[in-house]
Amino acid sequence: MRMPSPFTISRILVQASPFSEAAPPGYSPNVVDPRTDRAPEVPVEAPLLYATTRPDGHVYYRNEAWAALFGPSPTPWTCLDPEDQRLMAACLREASAGKMVSHQILRVASPQHDEPVPLLLHAFPMPAPDAPPEAAPAGIALMGEVLAEPASWVAQQTRRERLALLGHMTMGIAHDFNNLLSAILGHIELMENHVQGARGTTGLDEHLRPLKQATLDGAGIVRKLQRYIRNEKQVDHTPLQLDQLVQDTIALTRPYWYNDPRRHGIAIEVQFEPPSHALPAILGNATELREVLVNLTLNAIQAMPEGGTLTYSVASHRAEAGQSALCLSVQDTGIGMTPEVQRRLFDPLFTTKGESGNGMGLSVSKGILREHGGAITVESIPGHGTTFHLIFPTTTVQHEADPQGEADLDRRPAHLLVVDDEDKVRSVLTKLLHLKGYDVTPAASGPEAQALAAQQSFDLVITDHAMPEMEGRVLARYLRSTYPSLPIVLLTGDTDVGTKDDTLDLVLAKPFKIDDLDDALQQLLQDR
Repeated sequence: MRMPSPFTISRILVQASPFSEAAPPGYSPNVVDPRTDRAPEVPVEAPLLYATTRPDGHVYYRNEAWAALFGPSPTPWTCLDPEDQRLMAACLREASAGKMVSHQILRVASPQHDEPVPLLLHAFPMPAPDAPPEAAPAGIALMGEVLAEPASWVAQQTRRERLALLGHMTMGIAHDFNNLLSAILGHIELMENHVQGARGTTGLDEHLRPLKQATLDGAGIVRKLQRYIRNEKQVDHTPLQLDQLVQDTIALTRPYWYNDPRRHGIAIEVQFEPPSHALPAILGNATELREVLVNLTLNAIQAMPEGGTLTYSVASHRAEAGQSALCLSVQDTGIGMTPEVQRRLFDPLFTTKGESGNGMGLSVSKGILREHGGAITVESIPGHGTTFHLIFPTTTVQHEADPQGEADLDRRPAHLLVVDDEDKVRSVLTKLLHLKGYDVTPAASGPEAQALAAQQSFDLVITDHAMPEMEGRVLARYLRSTYPSLPIVLLTGDTDVGTKDDTLDLVLAKPFKIDDLDDALQQLLQDR
């Protein structure tokens, strides 16, 4: 991933913060006074350390926080023990070679502290202005945060910088996770293709379907995290079938209620008989609702340590305002709950699981139901099990019909250029596109793609966005100026890359199903 100029890093970090300036003073996340159950009045926070160095590690700029920890020396690495000095030297070598180095933890011996201070450090190569992509960096930007909260820093109000760094790091992790999910989803689709045409694979598709759904749900959770950090609104809800969500949940959680208990000599039976008549649809986000049902299912399994029965049932329900609704009941025959536990069950951070629980599952589930216009209630008797009731308003909105119907457009053969620096993603995407009948030429970087485009004729280009030598949009601008009629598709695991413009015909988020990509490619080829 090619990093921006160090002079813009601070601005980008502030924009990435999930908190606004309107946050109440004194707020400090995950810090609670046990006597009052409230955050302390004054936050205890560490400042952001920043320095720039020559490729050999000589510091020529440092902010006050850096100087306070390392001192004014231009060669501060003597503050580290020998092992960390070797680690820091390796980080500087990688950054000097043009690579980003992140999440390195060092222990700094500082005169202001009795014990070595743990420091989370990141190194970013700084390209010289107007330098070609292959040129060596002009310097290195170092950014770090002390992983401690000394009382001497209480007066330093650095909450915005710290949370901004956390948001920036989280978005980077989400990008990498989306790439991993893309590779997993791609291989699942390759296996599905193999299963369809092979013998002796009876039952394998029953395992592939929940794996595929779990991967797509994982991508949905990452998108939810990204929306939260960027303060985006929830996407529109779509019509869903409640009985199908239950069946998906049973398949996804089968290892927990069938395989694991039986290894310990325990039997848990799951019962669900779909209604004989078609249920009205509900409006919702499938990933979030499956998250609720999976959480309730796992809670029920843990409540039956000696085995038992877990039953799902769906029935019509009349809401208070007379609106038609559905009630989904999730009932177990487990240990049950006392009235006191039931009263606090949906409170944030309340848990009966000790250190193994975080007390957020049911609180989040209640919030999701509220966002869907529904509700969740509980009935329980100690020793006689628990039943959760989930209420969902129904809708008359139907799924949008496929404008093409059953008659697909005539397929266009095409020669594609696929550009991605991640080998696992590039490889699986190439294989999937081959299965769809495309002739594919892969490229591992923007410069390699430029060279291939000058040597061969392509019908369409698919490029990743975040690549170390040349970003996808930079490559797209070059290709558009050189080959104006060439369709260009941008694939990205990021979120803040904008939409299509004069240089891009389509922006598609990772991970994606190959059928969705194929439909989009065929439409672009038809429109040429």
